[in-house]
Amino acid sequence: MSHLNDMALFVEVARARSFRKAAEALGMPNSTLSRRISELEKAIGLRLLHRTTRKIELTEAGQLYYERSKRIVDEARLAHEQLGAMVEQPTGVLRVSLPVDFATLYLTPIIAVFARHYPGITFEFDLTPRRVDLVAEPFDVAIRIGKLEDSSLIARLIGRHSRHLYASPGYVEASGEPATPADLAAHECICMPRSPTWTLHRGTDTVDVGVSGRFTLNSVGMIRALAVSHQGIGLLPGKIVEEDLASGRLRRILPEWQGSSVSIYAVTETRLIPAKTQRFIEFLSSRLMEA
Repeated sequence: MSHLNDMALFVEVARARSFRKAAEALGMPNSTLSRRISELEKAIGLRLLHRTTRKIELTEAGQLYYERSKRIVDEARLAHEQLGAMVEQPTGVLRVSLPVDFATLYLTPIIAVFARHYPGITFEFDLTPRRVDLVAEPFDVAIRIGKLEDSSLIARLIGRHSRHLYASPGYVEASGEPATPADLAAHECICMPRSPTWTLHRGTDTVDVGVSGRFTLNSVGMIRALAVSHQGIGLLPGKIVEEDLASGRLRRILPEWQGSSVSIYAVTETRLIPAKTQRFIEFLSSRLMEA
C-alpha cells in the first residue's frame, strides 16, 4: 500500500518536473518527498529520475513507469470522487425490515421525505412481526422497538417515544374516567400479551398497576383502533394518536401520568455500512430523537 502512495507522489513530481513545485502542491516538505521517491526507486530497483541542480528528467524506466502510474493514479482519484458523490447522494436498493404498525402509522411520512431527499435510492420494505435474520437474509437494516435480545449485531438507539393512556369520549361517558392509577384495575384495558402490569410515572413517582380487559393483542395499530371504537383504555405512543386527539376521537386519561418510554433501534449486521444505510439511519434518528 505504501508503494501505491509513493506512486502517486512520483506522478506529481513527474508532472511538475520539480521536487519543490510538487512538494508545494502536495503540502509536504521537499526533503520528505525526495526521500519517498528514493525509497520507491530502491523498491523497484531502477532509477526513475535524473536529478540535476537545475531540472529533473525522467529516465527511460521513469517514462514507462509514469505512463502506467498516471493511469492508475487518475483512476484512483476518479474512484474517490465518485465515492464522494455516492456518499453525498447515495444510490442503490435499500432493504429494510420494519415493525408493521410503527411503519404504517408513523414512519411512512418520514420515509417519504427521505425518499425525496435521495432520489437515487429505491426501497424494499419487509413489514413483519418476525425478527428477520440480518446475517442470513439480504437486509441492510432492521428497525426494532423495545428491549433487544443480546446478540453480535450492531444496535444504534435512534429514538424514544413516550406512552400515555388514551380512551374515547364514548368509553369515558359509558364507563367513567379513572381518577388514580389504581382505578385502572376496574376498567377495560386493552393489553399486550404478557403485559398484565402497566408501569406509570409522574415526576419521581412510579407505580405498577395490574390491568386486564377483554382484548389482549400484539398490534399497536389495533389497540388504537379498538380504543377509538370505545372498547377500553390503551397505553400508546403519543405520536401514533396525534390525529385522533386532534379530531376528538381519543382523549388523554390520567394526563399527569405516563408509561415507560419505548426505545427504537436501528440494527445492522456490521458497523461498516454503505452510505445509503448510514443516511437512512441518520435521517430517522434526526426525526425520532426530536419526537
